[in-house]
Amino acid sequence: MARLSVCLVTLLMLATFAAAQQSSAPASHKSSAKPVTPNTEPGTTSAKLPSEETVNGFLHQMFGYDSSLTWKVAEIKPSAVEGLTEVTVTVSGPQGQQSNKFYVTPDGQHAVIGEIIPFGPKPFAAAREKLQKGINGPARGPADSPVTIVEFSDLQCPHCKDAQPVIEKLLTEAPTARFVFQSFPLPSHNWAAKAAAYADCVGRASNDAFWKFVQKTYTAQAEITEANVDEKLTVIANDSGVKGTDIAACAAKPETAARVEQSVTLGKSVDVTGTPALFVNGRKIGNLGIPPEVLKSIVEFEAKQGK
Repeated sequence: MARLSVCLVTLLMLATFAAAQQSSAPASHKSSAKPVTPNTEPGTTSAKLPSEETVNGFLHQMFGYDSSLTWKVAEIKPSAVEGLTEVTVTVSGPQGQQSNKFYVTPDGQHAVIGEIIPFGPKPFAAAREKLQKGINGPARGPADSPVTIVEFSDLQCPHCKDAQPVIEKLLTEAPTARFVFQSFPLPSHNWAAKAAAYADCVGRASNDAFWKFVQKTYTAQAEITEANVDEKLTVIANDSGVKGTDIAACAAKPETAARVEQSVTLGKSVDVTGTPALFVNGRKIGNLGIPPEVLKSIVEFEAKQGK
């Protein structure tokens, strides 16, 4: 995943959007199977947004030389910053699939890479408020803690599995922080949504069993497939301290799928595009590869700010 993100950043730095407008459309296997209609909002006309054909032309110039990479234009819409167009692209390669964003300037001549972050004396307040109102996942730690850590995770995601020791170490060193788990199953993972449904049901049945279920699912990740996921997760639920057959029945209910979708929608509202994604009082930690002491310092800093 990291390679794909770095690849996109590197390649986008090599050319301007104008170069793409002079190119022909890419081969059909490289583009979206379903045409993407620019997503306009009140006050913004579609004429100001680049077309899918233009975006694909740009991507063809950027990635066309590498036959191992394919892409799909997921969305073209006005960004939160007036005048900039936000383009979301899913890039696939040998190492997996990654959702990426870039921005197009109003004149259509330049692409801007990087993350648009909030600005002001309290830049994370809006995201924190959204999370406080929307979180519905299992939690650990004092409910009145001045620090709330929210993780959006996918139980099929290898990077989420790798991040768990870092998160556990952080929670051990910051026992007064509150930690909330939110499911964010990625569409590219073929059993992640079902695992999220099982996890939701386990969490509602027993908070203690939930954390065991998550850890055991990560441990068994390589053994779980789309074909055996129900069997495996039912056994894991049993081993975690709840009745597996009841959990399986709960996971199949439409209301459970709706709760998982609610969690995904919440993640998207705070700009989660991949997993794991961690928020400390609304501050997005985009790279869990940062030194643990830095992560701990952020938590301690937020604790000093109080509520």
